Amino acid sequence: MMWRDSGVPADSFYEARTECAEGPKSKFKIKAGKTLSARRWHAAFSPEGCLDIASVLSRIQRGGVHPSIRGEVWEFLVGCFDPKSTFDEREQLRQHRRVQYARWKEVCQELDSHVGSGRIITAPVITEDGQPIQDPLVLQEANPDHVPSSREQATGGSESNAHVCLDKQIIEWKLTLHQIGLDVLRTDRTLVFYEKKENLAKLWDILAVYAWIDKDVGYCQGMSDLCSPIIILLEDEADAFWCFERLMRKLRGNFKCTERSVGVENQLQSLASITQVLDPKLHQHLETLGGGDYLFAVRMFMVLFRRELSFGDSLYLWESQSWPSRRMRCL
Repeated sequence: MMWRDSGVPADSFYEARTECAEGPKSKFKIKAGKTLSARRWHAAFSPEGCLDIASVLSRIQRGGVHPSIRGEVWEFLVGCFDPKSTFDEREQLRQHRRVQYARWKEVCQELDSHVGSGRIITAPVITEDGQPIQDPLVLQEANPDHVPSSREQATGGSESNAHVCLDKQIIEWKLTLHQIGLDVLRTDRTLVFYEKKENLAKLWDILAVYAWIDKDVGYCQGMSDLCSPIIILLEDEADAFWCFERLMRKLRGNFKCTERSVGVENQLQSLASITQVLDPKLHQHLETLGGGDYLFAVRMFMVLFRRELSFGDSLYLWESQSWPSRRMRCL
């Protein structure tokens, strides 16, 4: 990766809170003639809407994507749309997906009325055997004008909590909701974007719906770090959900952990092998310190360096590597 001494710092497009001066500093700079611009992006489409993806990827790998078009470019990079599709075909698919997301969200709302309410669960609302926990202090209000009904207050905000017996999958899903809330409140809080509580609620809703439809993986800590940039770049909640869902198709294996292994174990082994060849002294030093299993790199791989780099730099890393489906996935 080559850094430039001139140009606009990547993080300048993502306003940070004034009190949050600490943290990684942006090194990548958006540079004219290197970064994929809106003009070049739009010129890569045929009159019908087919995209010349090869020319686009070549530009992206040299200089990343300009923030003004990042959302629409990422939809292609993660596989939401086929580059050979037309404008009309993509619009039809987009509308179909928005309807499907709305249906899934309605199902989740029936299971727990916090979904879509503008409120975020930050503590368990049921026990492990499915019994409701009545505690009105478990909510982070994203909508201060919302007044919970007496039934919501009695059931912890969920109609289904009133039932004595809940399906095992429903219980497991509801038990993850507060963990999603806790993680959402810690994700990218240095950014002004998340000072708006409706944006926090949007992130929580998407993760809650995804945890319901992907019952094999559900929700795991770190997914909020992957979803957050997509929320910022795509205004429509359904579009952001589908972009995240496509990304998770490539990365969900990283979050499948057991008592004996972690999802990124193969990547850790590859990192160890590469380091042993390229820098045997460093590898030996890590072995001496007890870090030869390279578990210290688990977070780096699971959230794709989101916490090691600045916000703008991590986005550039993702897109310049043509997303984790290619070189980064092979690390």
